[in-house]
Amino acid sequence: MVTKQKIRIVLRAYDHKILDLWAGEIVNAAERTGAQVSGPVPLPTHIKKFAVIRGPHVHKKSQEHFEIRTHNRLIDIYEPTSKTIDTLTRLNVPAGVFIKMET
Repeated sequence: MVTKQKIRIVLRAYDHKILDLWAGEIVNAAERTGAQVSGPVPLPTHIKKFAVIRGPHVHKKSQEHFEIRTHNRLIDIYEPTSKTIDTLTRLNVPAGVFIKMET
C-alpha cells in the first residue's frame, strides 16, 4: 500500500475578498512547482453575534447588534516536492489572513 504525501492548508480571514485572492496565489505557487492541488474549498463561515446595551439607565432595553464573520478555505496539495514546500513558506501573506499547514 503506497501512501501519498499531502499538505493540508486551512486559510481563515474576516475579509472574504483577500482570502480568495491569497487562496488563488497559494494554488498558483503550488501548481508552478508541479504538485497536484485540490481546492480552494469554501468551508462554512463561522458567525459570532453580539448584542450590546446602548445605554445603562433609561434605554436599557435598546440594544445594538454586531457580528464577526470568519471565512474559511481549504486547500490540499498532493505529492509536494521540497521546492513546493520552499515556495509556500516564502509567501508573504498579508495581515488578517491566518494560515494553518499540516501534513
